[in-house]
Amino acid sequence: MASTSDQTITADQTQSPHSSFWQRHRRAFWGLAFISPFYIFFAIFGLYPLAFSVVLSLNEWNGRGAMEFINLKNFSKIFTGPDKVFWQSVANGTILFFMYVPIMIFVALVLAVILNSGRVRGFRFFRTIIFLPFITNMVAAGYAFRLLLESNDNGFFNIVLRVFGVEPVGWLESEWGARISLSLLIIWAWLGYNMVIMLAGLQTIPKDLNEAARVDGAGPIQTFFRITVPLMRPVILFVLITSTIGSFGLFAEVTTLTGGGPANATITPLIHIYGVAFDSFKFGYASSLAYTFFAIIFVLTLLQLRLNRDVT
Repeated sequence: MASTSDQTITADQTQSPHSSFWQRHRRAFWGLAFISPFYIFFAIFGLYPLAFSVVLSLNEWNGRGAMEFINLKNFSKIFTGPDKVFWQSVANGTILFFMYVPIMIFVALVLAVILNSGRVRGFRFFRTIIFLPFITNMVAAGYAFRLLLESNDNGFFNIVLRVFGVEPVGWLESEWGARISLSLLIIWAWLGYNMVIMLAGLQTIPKDLNEAARVDGAGPIQTFFRITVPLMRPVILFVLITSTIGSFGLFAEVTTLTGGGPANATITPLIHIYGVAFDSFKFGYASSLAYTFFAIIFVLTLLQLRLNRDVT
């Protein structure tokens, strides 16, 4: 006959599997507990809006009442409508890209090379001055540029032109004048940011390469185009991709300087999507425009990566 002690399972023995499980996973539990706020907020403010926008793109909804499921009609309206303003905004983004991105990247790289050469006194001062416009409030900068570019006698640029006997120019009243003015504002605002990125990339290039090139008789220009530019290609590609996304996603610069005009000559996809959603209250159609815009940017990014791979 088995003893009572053999038939009885103690409380410690009963709890030992659970306690051993807790001991094995206690450290992981506390780690997950400490990082859980990020995932909770990401789910609320990231995943949920993303999933809700997918649902919106398949429905017609003005923000009140019940949604009306219309399948893919919102997407077909973009192409078969067609939405001329949206496609004009895409064309404007392409035009602005070619107007300011090549100039901005080249000037940023040249300035970075000059500051990285070690021959400039006050390196940190000049780096700060060039970077300062990037941290300037873009709304204030846009309105300041608007005052400078006024077509009447109060505009600073027209005052300077009048000194040289040139008639005032309607900078913001013509399509190309507005695009040029917007390009100048963007270059002024983003040049320092791109220069700092270029400067960080230049500091990873061994100085021995430039010194060896000088010993072989290469001049500054040859060294720049045959050593610096090829080695900086990954950094240039990064700046090119971010600038492409920025060209199509301009918002504050356009809103404060041109308002998208004249005749929608400077409107961008982001401004058009915002207007459809919050001016016309067509949230379903705005969501479909947003996903179409994302697809365009995604394809352009893949093309840039593919072209860079083919060149290398």
